[in-house]
Amino acid sequence: MSIKRGIKLMMLQLAFMFLQTNMQAQPMMQKQSAPESFGNTLNLGVGPGYFGYLGVPAPFFFANYEFDVLRNFTLAPFIGITSYRSDAYYYGNNDYYYHETVIPIGVKGTYYFDELLNAPSRWDFYAAASVGFAIDNVTWDNGYTGDRGVAHKADPLYLDLHIGAEYHVSHKVGLFLDLSTGVSTFGVAFHHL
Repeated sequence: MSIKRGIKLMMLQLAFMFLQTNMQAQPMMQKQSAPESFGNTLNLGVGPGYFGYLGVPAPFFFANYEFDVLRNFTLAPFIGITSYRSDAYYYGNNDYYYHETVIPIGVKGTYYFDELLNAPSRWDFYAAASVGFAIDNVTWDNGYTGDRGVAHKADPLYLDLHIGAEYHVSHKVGLFLDLSTGVSTFGVAFHHL
């Protein structure tokens, strides 16, 4: 299954879960009169990183911790990691590979649209932007003395735009899908830590 088809399928499943939750007569979690708090949340995710500089999708793991800053707005310091092995480069009667590891570090600003959308208490909907820097390490197989310029080097400035949704399984745990311009992830959120 292609990545695009998988993402579309996940979005359809999230939409179905949203409609199902909205139609329940007695939701398990009641809306509170006080504004919802989105901070004090640890988010752990995995998904495809399709950075333009890698040239192909690569598995990506990330973690961030959200803090409330303003009503419906959080900031979250983050760190991620992805690693990629190139296709073979034929040189001197041998095949050689390079290995690239990218570690983005920065902060993600998130605005939640729950109030605006009058979303059920089990759902969060957001748009976000991430900014930071990417540590990039490229190593070649031993013995390779050819052109090392063919390796895709990551831009040290890390920028990413996001849209996403989270479904709260309980008061403490949620499942989220975060679609973005560089790294899309599915993961688990641990609230009120």
